Amino acid sequence: MSVPNIGSFSKLKPKKVLFIATRQIGDVLVTTPLISKARTLWPDAEFHFLGYRGKLDMLHGNPDITKIIETSDRPGFGEYLSLFKRLFQRYDLAIITQPSDRAYIYGLVAAFSRVGVLGGHPQGMDVKDISKRSKAEKQNTWKKWICMHTVDVDYFNQHVIAEKLRLLEVFFRNPREIFDGPITVTPPAGEPLPPSIASEIKQAYVVVHPGPLTAYKRWPLGHWKTLITWLVERGYQVILSASPAKQDVQLNHDIFSLLDDETRAKAINAAGTLTIPQAGSLLRGAALYIGVDTSITHLAAACNTPTITLFGATPPTNFGPWPNGFSGAQPYQLRARTQTVGNVTILQGPGECVPCRKAGCLDRADSYSECLDLLEPNQVITAIEQTLQQ
Repeated sequence: MSVPNIGSFSKLKPKKVLFIATRQIGDVLVTTPLISKARTLWPDAEFHFLGYRGKLDMLHGNPDITKIIETSDRPGFGEYLSLFKRLFQRYDLAIITQPSDRAYIYGLVAAFSRVGVLGGHPQGMDVKDISKRSKAEKQNTWKKWICMHTVDVDYFNQHVIAEKLRLLEVFFRNPREIFDGPITVTPPAGEPLPPSIASEIKQAYVVVHPGPLTAYKRWPLGHWKTLITWLVERGYQVILSASPAKQDVQLNHDIFSLLDDETRAKAINAAGTLTIPQAGSLLRGAALYIGVDTSITHLAAACNTPTITLFGATPPTNFGPWPNGFSGAQPYQLRARTQTVGNVTILQGPGECVPCRKAGCLDRADSYSECLDLLEPNQVITAIEQTLQQ
């Protein structure tokens, strides 16, 4: 990845910094290399973090964060007013890691100086779509105006962790130094497993996480059945994890219903029973993790667990789980049926359209994805055998 020319090098030495990530738990986790790099720049600064209530457990026990500030994802006027009073000009610098208007307004209210990510950028768009290009540029004008430095999203060529780290370019005389040395995602501090789960673990186990946030990232139920049966036959317990969300709990139930009695006896359904710190503890003890494109997959990689992930529409070059300790800005190729970097193996299905970055073949949240439907269990099993041999 080439680093563009930056404006004037800044000698700002902030005493208080606010990081803003108003999205999902995975988006919070991928800010941790940015936080760590900022700590090397400003070892004595106080770091606070603003995000959505219920989405910040990925920062549990993070040694660099002094205070966590939670807000609703849909605050009313009274909550806005209270938050603005709490934030108003309390910070020397706001680091805005999401391109939403709301995140930028929080940054404008909170800090004297700002850096931020710009979304909707023509990079990754159809270059023929002039109207989209023009609209994106207009939407970003005021955000550029209030920031000392901005970074454009590039969904196909720039990894999201590199995107976040580049927010610090203006504070380096040589911006390429940002990517020198190992880059590590910091997982949350662990917590003991619930007795109901811990007491059931009798042998080496594999964590399987089949539930993504959206349906178009799902792998077929029958494929999960084949894979879990194979793992049990090889002597592993299988622990199926899932969020408490109704659709994720139902998905795990549906998979369990397909298993025969012998396989089911060696499987544990942990759907909805673990906090994020407990999930981290479970992952640290696993022989292997297998999951789809979702936040827990990023957590598994951050816990240094051997991680196999199934990718469909999403470009791995943008949001592949970061292989902990990788040095550089881009670990992955855009398209490869199988690629392994460090502790992470990414598998993609067939098709010249892969990855399309659409919401499945129908481009909507409840769509199917043919590339995942055609990603056969044998491809995953081969990757498992190679990972376990290593």
